Amino acid sequence: MKRRAAWWTGAAVVLLLVGAALGRGLLARKAEQGRMLAHPADVALELAPLDVARVQPRELLRTLEITGALKAVNSAVVKAKVAGEVQQLSVREGDRVTAGQVLGRIDATEYAWKLRQAQEQSAQAGAQLDIAERALENNRALVNQGFISKNALDTSVSNAAAARAALQAARAAAELARKAQNDTVLRAPIAGEVSQRAAQPGERVAVDAKLVEIVDLSRIELEAAVAPEDVGAVRIGAAARLQVDGIAAPVLARVARINPAAQAGTRAVMVYLAVEPQPGLRQGLFAKGRIELERRTASSVPATAVRIDQARPYVLAVEDGRVVQHGVELGLRADAAARGDEALVEVNSGIADGSTVLRAPWVRCARHPGAAASARRGARAGHRVGLFGRHHDALKRRTATAPCGSPASRSPTR
Repeated sequence: MKRRAAWWTGAAVVLLLVGAALGRGLLARKAEQGRMLAHPADVALELAPLDVARVQPRELLRTLEITGALKAVNSAVVKAKVAGEVQQLSVREGDRVTAGQVLGRIDATEYAWKLRQAQEQSAQAGAQLDIAERALENNRALVNQGFISKNALDTSVSNAAAARAALQAARAAAELARKAQNDTVLRAPIAGEVSQRAAQPGERVAVDAKLVEIVDLSRIELEAAVAPEDVGAVRIGAAARLQVDGIAAPVLARVARINPAAQAGTRAVMVYLAVEPQPGLRQGLFAKGRIELERRTASSVPATAVRIDQARPYVLAVEDGRVVQHGVELGLRADAAARGDEALVEVNSGIADGSTVLRAPWVRCARHPGAAASARRGARAGHRVGLFGRHHDALKRRTATAPCGSPASRSPTR
């Protein structure tokens, strides 16, 4: 029993000693970590070429995204000017036609008889006028001889005038009948291609019934609805690049007209772009693209290099291997889609051309909001920075230390 008690006592002492040693080790480690946080050691960060960028003049382009459908500038719908049975319709979708070409006919039998009737009535009115004029001449002679009264002569004058008016009306009716007969022949009002055939031979159609639609694809435009807040920046003649369904290559266009009135429902303003003709363009195809609003060359940086987690935008520059903060004044923001790669932001002041700035979002100063969340990968104040890559040979493996916000960050601006 005594041996067992002694053994347990010895084991307890050993455990206490081990626990004390472990506790002292943990306390020492925490103290060391605190000292490292208070006085960070130099840690070299390896940055890939894509993690940095140069402040340099670039071409900046601001654009406005648009969508819409292509439409032929000149199009026409051939309608029935007279009612009747479609006797002939010789064109179909896709056929090319010339202005004035005969497209078809409506049965003209009824209109031919109406024309003949009107012509006969006109001839009858002419004969009645001859009788009235001869009677008038005779009555004038009789009045001079005193055989009839003046009232009888006035009646003859009125009869002749009425006969003359009846003849004019009959002739007008004959012309209308002739026009109706001519309207049974369907002709193309413009040159182009048939886009729709809406009737078939043997079908009876009413007046104004749609028969054929023709589009002229030599001139095509895009109708795009633009928001009221954006239309003020659009100017006549502005260039645009479109992507049209079914056409791989970009299609060029220019703003031709701007509607002076807004749409009643959406309040959007219609903008019309003249599209450069090319094979494959068809009326009704959907197109999307961008109108060029502003283009200029200015000092700029990638948008990913600009940080906005403070009251004023800033960038982190690499100067002698140190991370240095520069507050910047921004200008034009270029569109990523217009350049085909990434968005750019104009820098009006705050950092000089030729400076190297960090694009890596995980590099930040410890005193910035949110720095603790990225402390495992981030570069705190005083950390060293090493640049690697053939595009940065001048700064390759150059490292130094300086806290962010040091006097070095207040370098002369451009």
